[in-house]
Amino acid sequence: MRFERTNVYNFEGALRGMRNPLDSWDKSDSGINAAGEYEIGPADLALAQRLISGGTEHRKFMRQIFVTVDITAPIYWWSEYDTYKVGTTANSRSTMHTLSKYPITEEMFERDPDSEYGAYWDAVIPMLEELRLKYRETGDYKYFRLLKQRLPSSFLQMRTCTMNYENVRSIVGQRRNHRLIEWSRDFIKWAEGLPYSKELIFFEKGRENES
Repeated sequence: MRFERTNVYNFEGALRGMRNPLDSWDKSDSGINAAGEYEIGPADLALAQRLISGGTEHRKFMRQIFVTVDITAPIYWWSEYDTYKVGTTANSRSTMHTLSKYPITEEMFERDPDSEYGAYWDAVIPMLEELRLKYRETGDYKYFRLLKQRLPSSFLQMRTCTMNYENVRSIVGQRRNHRLIEWSRDFIKWAEGLPYSKELIFFEKGRENES
């Protein structure tokens, strides 16, 4: 599973809007630092964390911090990710249009390296490749249909996803201890690497000073 080309933007707009209810823009202390990065000031961060603690109806600014990322994940993981429809969008590579274009190899699947079922893959991958070649050679759709039917759910698919910090915070809260390690290991690790993730996404009142 891979997370690539992550971009986070609109901190400035989100924090400016955060101060609209009380017209307190003059108290904002965030801005571009010497490294050219947007830096959240102590006063803005304190207000942001109070709003986060107040609940979803108060932390609307989190919905205005946007994230785009290319995620390559197995189909069985995407079936769970698709639970999150509100505030998220994803454009995927189409198996219908691309599956027959490239030789089918083990790198196209999510595989545990210490699995005892290596013989399974030694049989499945050549069988899938044979079907792909028959479809390419004959153009007979029955071979492509068989290929789709036999494709394991561990097949890796890439999607370009957009979401916001509120989405990420919600997913983290629901999935951080999930038994599917693609959530508890891979997604959580990616979320931890987002700007101000500790202060916003993973923030919990009473744990401000924890390392």
